[in-house]
Amino acid sequence: MIDYRNLEAWQRAHELTLGVYRETSGFPPSEMSGLITQMRRAAASIGSNIAEGSGHDSPRQLIKYLGYAKASASEVGYQLLLSRDLGFIDDTNHRRLAQQVTGVRQMLHRLQESIERRHLDRGGEV
Repeated sequence: MIDYRNLEAWQRAHELTLGVYRETSGFPPSEMSGLITQMRRAAASIGSNIAEGSGHDSPRQLIKYLGYAKASASEVGYQLLLSRDLGFIDDTNHRRLAQQVTGVRQMLHRLQESIERRHLDRGGEV
């Protein structure tokens, strides 16, 4: 088991989630049951999946959950674009958060590859 709080990917995902929560607090109240909830849930899902995967003893399970986290990050990326196009987020904040999404996705991808390599080097299957 890995302590997810020590993973830089989780730390960055957590920062992204906090940023999404801060940014969506300024959205119109009419979006509370729509985009706000979806974005917050997807953002929180990134870190949650990293945490859940790290709680498994199986490298295969961790890799699977890191994949889920990447998918959630992609979802947040689209929701940020939609929010910008709807005028809920300005270009500067969109760019900043979108860069965070890209960074988290890249970090998750590298972490997946690293775990796969280590596991395969030990003769395991992924």
